[in-house]
Amino acid sequence: MNLLTHHIPADYTAWKADFDAHSETRMQAGLTLMQLWRDADGTGVTALFEVNDRKKAQGWVDAENQTDGPVTARFMRTA
Repeated sequence: MNLLTHHIPADYTAWKADFDAHSETRMQAGLTLMQLWRDADGTGVTALFEVNDRKKAQGWVDAENQTDGPVTARFMRTA
């Protein structure tokens, strides 16, 4: 299973530093970062994660929405 998230940070540089600093938190939530994209116009960031534990991953998404602003998240399976 994969998780696709979309973030719209006010300041990309600060957001990226915070994102990098919390890699351990994502690992504990059963998430492995596969790819990180930045919108061509610079307004948003999309991340693709491999999910090892959906319940823990959902907890991470919920926490992100409460602390780091709105995160759009979609759990997906290969078709």
